[in-house]
Amino acid sequence: MKILISNDDSIYSAGINILYQHFSEFADVKVVAPDRDTSGASNSLTVSNPIRTKELRKNFISVEGTPTDSVHLAINGLLDWRPDYVISGINHGANLGEDTLYSGTVAAAIEGMLLGIPSMAVSLASKDQKFLETAVIVTRKIVESLNSSEIEIKSVLNINVPNISYDDLNGTKITRLGSRHNAEKCIRDTDPRGRALLWIAPPGAEQEAGPGTDFHAIANNMVSITPIKTNMTDYINFDYTNELLSDVMSIKN
Repeated sequence: MKILISNDDSIYSAGINILYQHFSEFADVKVVAPDRDTSGASNSLTVSNPIRTKELRKNFISVEGTPTDSVHLAINGLLDWRPDYVISGINHGANLGEDTLYSGTVAAAIEGMLLGIPSMAVSLASKDQKFLETAVIVTRKIVESLNSSEIEIKSVLNINVPNISYDDLNGTKITRLGSRHNAEKCIRDTDPRGRALLWIAPPGAEQEAGPGTDFHAIANNMVSITPIKTNMTDYINFDYTNELLSDVMSIKN
């Protein structure tokens, strides 16, 4: 088995290193990840500048770019083999609801999927890294299950793991993305020279977090696995939008 590991917390993060330690026991593993924290990078791809890479040690290559850059370059040039799986993580903090739109960890997995490789994003639902081992065990069980199955993955698996011991988990749930309220207002500050600064505020509280959502699973100490895709077409409102814009649709070229 060949596995590519990446993330958005940087190649030096505890989450990425514990994944490597465990999976390298039974698989060929390469780590290609940003050289710094790129949280919130989403699916950004560097196209206007060259990208420097550096081999830090055996099987570890740092990238002066985004998580998407890292996976793209790894598969299209840096690796001398094609991965069987792309694992992005373990992220330090949950990626639930709309978080997935901003997450560089999820974006790295999406890039793997776009390049035709079964991919997953793994997040520990806390900035506290006490139970990273739980996320590793869950990830390993998922990979082993996928590897023994003849069913092909057709979406990215967005995996969120409660920050508790493995024995305290209440199981695993296939979930849908929940939703948050709007983010809080920006935080205003000044630098030492008195110039105005703005900080992006923390995400808002959960809005749709009922049974079946990723938020609900985590709140009930269950592993949340959400299959996600890149086709964002709103098919449900297709006809409604056509009717709404009927005057525009009647305009001839």
